[in-house]
Amino acid sequence: MKYIKKNSYLLLFATILLTAGCDSKLDVLPTQSIDENVALGTSKDVEVTLIGCYDGLQDADLYGGGIQVTSELLAAGTELLFGGTYSNLLELYNKTITTSNTTALSTWTDSYNTINRVNNVLSALSVVDEEKRSRIEGEALFIRGSLYFELVRLYGKTWGDGNNATNPGVPLILTPTRVITEENQVARNSVAEVYAQAIADLIKAKAQLPLSNGNYATKHAATAQLSRIYLMQENYAAARDAANEVILSGDYDLEAQFSANFFTFLTNGGANPEEYIYSMIVTQQDGVNAMNTYFGTTVSSIPGTSGRSDIRISTAHRALYETGDVRGTFFITPSNNTFTRKHLDTFGNALVFRLAEMYLTRAEANFRLGTVVGATPLVDINVIRTRAGLAAATTVTLPSILKERHLELAFEGQNLHDIKRTRGSVGTYAYNSPKLILPIPQRETDVNPKLVQNEGYN
Repeated sequence: MKYIKKNSYLLLFATILLTAGCDSKLDVLPTQSIDENVALGTSKDVEVTLIGCYDGLQDADLYGGGIQVTSELLAAGTELLFGGTYSNLLELYNKTITTSNTTALSTWTDSYNTINRVNNVLSALSVVDEEKRSRIEGEALFIRGSLYFELVRLYGKTWGDGNNATNPGVPLILTPTRVITEENQVARNSVAEVYAQAIADLIKAKAQLPLSNGNYATKHAATAQLSRIYLMQENYAAARDAANEVILSGDYDLEAQFSANFFTFLTNGGANPEEYIYSMIVTQQDGVNAMNTYFGTTVSSIPGTSGRSDIRISTAHRALYETGDVRGTFFITPSNNTFTRKHLDTFGNALVFRLAEMYLTRAEANFRLGTVVGATPLVDINVIRTRAGLAAATTVTLPSILKERHLELAFEGQNLHDIKRTRGSVGTYAYNSPKLILPIPQRETDVNPKLVQNEGYN
């Protein structure tokens, strides 16, 4: 999310960024005139461009926190308060979004910018060193599949709200865009088509990604993303099995203390906790965490904290916790307003998936299906409850499972999507209200008449 409105924006199909991060090359031809065989002529060129794909993914409007903030603000009913001054965020909070909203525009253009970088990588795999080729393709597909999933659930109707095969999703662009012509003016693919592409990308990514890959995408990250997609589709068996696979891998452990999942820079030296499956790494030199920007605040007694203090936590949310729940005390009230402690760390990593979510998904899916894969729903829920300092439950119901999910993953970017898939509501707005869907940016519909606008927007 941009702090100020840019003077100009890259349009959907005007992204011709092939070699992000190549400033070490002093004699560079204008990007528009570089022949693709020169721009991506070696394995090193493709590898550098892949780094550019990750750089795009960690943008503040994408997995650097912007996508998560958008979910939380759109889902804000009585549990969050917004005290900021940016009109684009206030529109999200008030459900009065306009087609010129800069958050809707930045998330769209930055996503397609990054997807175009990915498509350039995928188009040049033949020049990649053979021993690296499969991994690089897997990483690129993980990024593209993840972004199409996020785009379709922000800009399209939720899965199952009407006909998935005819509801408009977002355009699927699967080849590089280098020269802009009328042929680049494409219509929106259906919700079903976008989901199918995201799943296909991630299944292939999972097959080609390694189990360990430093700070980059791994096999388990792709599996966790697939689990989320299947859960959105109410494909509970597939969601359960993917979550179970991550849990049983043994590569991640629940932190003994709930609080250990946060303050990754201040108390963990910038390293991910054992519970993190995937995150966007933030350092003092690079990266940003928009969750810190908007949920965070400066606390004088905790050096290294910061934030705009825009998003506050209401008493209505805090009243949801049982007595003794450590999650219910994971807040701070430095003056008159209360903030979550999850996002105080200035250089805290931007979380994408952690293991607790996999336990919660497995519990819910097993309960809905009446199955016991990996563990019973009661056992999985008690893993989460006892870590939070609560007594083990003796029984579980679907509402109790969903409540544990809500409290455990609060302010981590999943609230809107959980409300939609469980057919809930945000205040007086039903899960399928057009007010809870972002508009196609006006700048995009102005230049591409084939882009049909969402219901409720002119």
